[in-house]
Amino acid sequence: MKFGPVAINAAEGAILAHSVSLGKKRLRKGQVLEENHISALRKAGHKQVIVAQLDADDLHEDQAALTVAKALIAGNGAGLRLTRAFTGRVNVMAEGPGVVVLDEDRLRDLNRVNPMITVATVPPYQQMAEGGMVATVKIISYGVPGADVGKAVAHGRGALRLARPVIDSASLIVTEIEGGPGEKGRDAIEARLNALGVELAHVQHVPHETGALADALGQVQDALTLILTGSATSDPADVGPEAVRRAGGKIKRFGMPVDPGNLLFLGRLNKRPVIGLPGCARSPALNGADWVLSRVVCGVEVGNKDIAAMGVGGLLKEIPTRPMPRSGKSRET
Repeated sequence: MKFGPVAINAAEGAILAHSVSLGKKRLRKGQVLEENHISALRKAGHKQVIVAQLDADDLHEDQAALTVAKALIAGNGAGLRLTRAFTGRVNVMAEGPGVVVLDEDRLRDLNRVNPMITVATVPPYQQMAEGGMVATVKIISYGVPGADVGKAVAHGRGALRLARPVIDSASLIVTEIEGGPGEKGRDAIEARLNALGVELAHVQHVPHETGALADALGQVQDALTLILTGSATSDPADVGPEAVRRAGGKIKRFGMPVDPGNLLFLGRLNKRPVIGLPGCARSPALNGADWVLSRVVCGVEVGNKDIAAMGVGGLLKEIPTRPMPRSGKSRET
């Protein structure tokens, strides 16, 4: 591609690089100059303009952006749609709830091909709602070599997908202690589930005792079980995790390096996932449970290694109601 000033007489077919005044009107940058534009420029007194002139093997910015965007979702387009190419940009949009799954290595390789060919995405495993932007493809220059677009396509093909919910109903078991929070937090938890297209089908309250909770767990028929304990779960042998074991299940992970959200536990019972929610899940604010819940609901594997990795970027917003703020002074003894 050639870029720079050219005489008006040589500008037909070129792409106008900067907007130009024509008295009361303007020619917008990006306009492919035709005979009538050249005439208007001449009448307005312009002798030259700054343009981009594509070489024979170049692709126009819009064509290049659309080609790369189509490759990104090739074979994985369910739940995703592409916007119309405009000014070298195509956005990838979610058509419903889900979790974004990326091939990070392929995307990095794509972005190394040519600095003029760029793809920006949301973070890996970002939860999306309908209409949310998952990625944007932007061609910075007015055109790029077709060979480079081909390389970008090869690297990025199928590197982006939206994992859709595979669970449609959940049960919530709340354990109660005297003077405890009771129903507090149910609305926030239900809102989280609804955002993922999951119905909170059953809510049960039981005493904060291992046996009572184990009995309740054994009766659950929904695809997902959430446990919200009246007293914080502070040990792998505490009431919540132990009740899962007593009911015949297993604990995959207790504790997570995300704050707020440290006290989450994750297990399985009757081949169905069980999530022990941390107390911060009573608030609608983002916490570690959101990251685990969205993956579980969308059928994305989340195990010990996955949760351990969440610590990088896992320091979330401070909670004003925290009894001992992280930035506060140490408590005197």
